[in-house]
Amino acid sequence: MWIMVFFDLPVVTKLHRKIASRFRKSLLQDGYIMLQWSVYARLCRGEERVDKHIARLKLATPPQGQVRILKVTDLQYGRMQLLVGKRTENETKRSQQLVLF
Repeated sequence: MWIMVFFDLPVVTKLHRKIASRFRKSLLQDGYIMLQWSVYARLCRGEERVDKHIARLKLATPPQGQVRILKVTDLQYGRMQLLVGKRTENETKRSQQLVLF
């Protein structure tokens, strides 16, 4: 399964920017890959792992702004269409790792 995180955080003040940056860094440290500036995804093996990472997200979520998550199967993720641009290097590597499992 994949966890997709979508967020829109305030960045008006220096403190807001620091909080938003800290949240993005926490996502990267927890194994998420950046698909777009405020869209991150993480591959998990099994519902139990998904629940564990959602609990971590809840702890790292800033008090202001919007943060949404979406759980999708690998098949659904694979059906995602990229209309403009190309897949990131991290996204390509992560997809290849799935084949190894």
